[in-house]
Amino acid sequence: MTSSAAAHGAAPDDPRSTWAAVDAYFAPLVGEDAVLAAARRRAREAGLPAIQVSAAQGRFLQLLALACGARRILEVGTLGGYSTIWLARALAPDDSLVTCEIDPRHAAVARENLASAGLEDRVEVLVAPAADSLRRLVEDGAEAFDLVFVDADKPSNPVYLDLALHLSHPGTLVVVDNTVRGGAVAGPSGDDPDVRGVHGLVDAITADPRLEATALQTVGEKGYDGFVLARVVG
Repeated sequence: MTSSAAAHGAAPDDPRSTWAAVDAYFAPLVGEDAVLAAARRRAREAGLPAIQVSAAQGRFLQLLALACGARRILEVGTLGGYSTIWLARALAPDDSLVTCEIDPRHAAVARENLASAGLEDRVEVLVAPAADSLRRLVEDGAEAFDLVFVDADKPSNPVYLDLALHLSHPGTLVVVDNTVRGGAVAGPSGDDPDVRGVHGLVDAITADPRLEATALQTVGEKGYDGFVLARVVG
């Protein structure tokens, strides 16, 4: 019997090829348009690392924002603004998104991409270490956010979660990317700071009665990884 992977031209012992081929198959369903493709291209030409979410993951984030009726979104880790565009498109013109980026060069590319997408009026890009930006929002009494997407340095995940909870309300959805680490989280942290960051995040969520959560393993063109999703319940 011919496997489905072999039928699509992917070697059975090369799962990444199969995962990417499946993402390509679903591309018409996802519907990445010319604006989003240009955002990826602009980031690549500027020399930014190609670590943004995939198109399928971007659509997933957008649908989450729509499903929870988000009117205010907080993003931790802007990069070139690719995921920012997906999320901001879930918002009405009078809604808002705040995104935190440490690198001024990345922020400049993101602002250019947001302007090209016609979204600059509803997105504020804060340029500073994300924890500093979040603390400033807390100190300024910023209005609570309905959805928080964390996709920044992994060792700081527990810090970002704590600060995000100060900027949340019952019903806020917190989504943290890159939490499976190719399966490495199933083993000891060892000397991997990224794995330690995920373990610290999961420990903090598990110990916090205000949160209900799950983890979603993903495969695709970005490899084997996943999300942690937590909802504030009190």
